[in-house]
Amino acid sequence: MIQRCAWVPKENKLYEQYHDTEWGRPVHDDQVLFEFLILEGAQAGLSWETVLRKRDEYRTVFHGFAIQKVAAMSEKEIQIALQNPGIIRNKLKVSSAVKNARAVLEIQNEFSSFYNYLLTMLPDAPLQNHFTSLSEIPSQTPASKKLSKDLKKRGCNFVGPTIMYAFMQAVGLVSDHTTDCFCYQPKT
Repeated sequence: MIQRCAWVPKENKLYEQYHDTEWGRPVHDDQVLFEFLILEGAQAGLSWETVLRKRDEYRTVFHGFAIQKVAAMSEKEIQIALQNPGIIRNKLKVSSAVKNARAVLEIQNEFSSFYNYLLTMLPDAPLQNHFTSLSEIPSQTPASKKLSKDLKKRGCNFVGPTIMYAFMQAVGLVSDHTTDCFCYQPKT
């Protein structure tokens, strides 16, 4: 039997696939990084499973997370999105996707890519942790606080330090697969 991180529910194929193929794997593509920025913010106060189940519809509503297209969304498009039961219909979260896209465009102009910006915030990335249990994994770190503070200064919403740590985990800026998980890969 495959041993996974303890946060993955047994017999939950959606979580298993996400854990096995995405979570903690380094992402360098700005569009995918933006997708996770938005999805992690949408998850605030909800389960990650809720977001995973709605992910395909998020991709439809937010133009495949094409940053320029999301940044250009009108108030009318936001209102239409808010009527879609396939996403989390929270006006602040939906509006923040557009606001965050505009901020990411500015970041890309300044740093040539969102990924390059993230590396300036997290120069030790990717960081491989060596936690043996979920209880050891922090909900936020000094790095996630720094990233959160800077993104807020740049106009982003739903980017608190806990959300930013989850983002960092999701996109492989930090790997928190526990040492008993088959995905754990210590640096050699």
